[in-house]
Amino acid sequence: MSDLYARHRAVLPDWLALYYDDPLEITHGEGRYVWDADGRRYLDFFGGILTTMTAHALPEVTKAVSEQVGRIIHSSTLYLNRPMVELAERVAQLSGIPDARVFFTTSGTEANDTALLLATTYRRSNTVLAMRNSYHGRSFSAVGVTGNRGWSPTSLSPLQTLYVHGGVRTRGPFAHLGDDEFIAACVDDLKDLLGHTRAPAALIAEPVQGVGGFTSPPDGLYAAFREVLREHGVLWIADEVQTGWGRTGDHFWGWQAHGRSGPPDMLTFAKGIGNGMSIGGVVARADIMNCLDANSISTFGGTQITMAAGLANLTYLLEHDLQGNARRVGGLLIERLRSVAAQLPGVREVRGRGLMIGVELVEPGTDEADPRAAATVLEAARDGGLLIGKGGGHHTSALRVAPPLSLTVAEAEEGAAILERALRSAW
Repeated sequence: MSDLYARHRAVLPDWLALYYDDPLEITHGEGRYVWDADGRRYLDFFGGILTTMTAHALPEVTKAVSEQVGRIIHSSTLYLNRPMVELAERVAQLSGIPDARVFFTTSGTEANDTALLLATTYRRSNTVLAMRNSYHGRSFSAVGVTGNRGWSPTSLSPLQTLYVHGGVRTRGPFAHLGDDEFIAACVDDLKDLLGHTRAPAALIAEPVQGVGGFTSPPDGLYAAFREVLREHGVLWIADEVQTGWGRTGDHFWGWQAHGRSGPPDMLTFAKGIGNGMSIGGVVARADIMNCLDANSISTFGGTQITMAAGLANLTYLLEHDLQGNARRVGGLLIERLRSVAAQLPGVREVRGRGLMIGVELVEPGTDEADPRAAATVLEAARDGGLLIGKGGGHHTSALRVAPPLSLTVAEAEEGAAILERALRSAW
């Protein structure tokens, strides 16, 4: 056990998860690579849980942060803040939500917390619909709408949460159906559920479930849900903490794969926009955002230094068409991994879109999750110089692949080759 690991265990919670049998200390990074305390280099295919969105040590972000540090770091939302207004203007315009207002937070958890506060206040209901296998954060209310037992430490909640079918396409009671029939069955389930309860405040849903193993429904499911929800006055919150900013390649926001019935009433974001700086937020229609009848501020949401980073990062992302890069390079990476999976009986599915890819593992010859194999592959990938993530829920086990959106074709091939060797070592 390293000295740092021993010190970690002595002062931090037992439930604070660490990857690897011999936990890794990352000391610095550049581009798509990071280095550990021993000087070993790794290709980063997880980006601090989808947070290093553009690149490690991106010069444009580093310059913006350094210049802002030399002026002022923080003043709180009690004072006018030019970088916060400028980033809010850009996010509101990009969101697709009409007459949008933006509130900045420090994390995705806090963003979802805020969205739930707004929805329940606006609708005067504490009932919330959520998706099975979902994850929305670690706060008391966010845990209360998380449909993933592995990340839900309590059943207590300020909300009454009802869970809906549809977030997982290839498992569950409707998995055998075609896409259109799958959507129709999930809509029928939603209609039936609404017939047995008081009208809920909102549905909160990740367009692609992150912690759940990068699962998603057929395109159009949430559009069909939206039509039903609108009849009952129920709001739709799109949790874009992991799917936002072009990561899925085909769309800038995950909700746009379900946009036939219009944009969500609210969307939440975090992670990638700050490229490692603590930025989260909520975008909502003005009537929803302005429904609170008490004062509120955010001490650390929207600080000058985080907003400077967000502006520089967003500008880089748009000017370099990283969404298009995610679509092109991600498509190549998915096909490469699918060709490997076809040769391995322990890989049930390679799924995802853009640079948001899940590899679900099972015990060969069965449909049962294989967490041992997932742990083995995670370790073997690290040994080979590649960092990836894990996920899954309800007896599933998946590897999560989500590199920075500036990933090159050569780096994608390098990572795929390492991951192929790691997968072959598991069985």
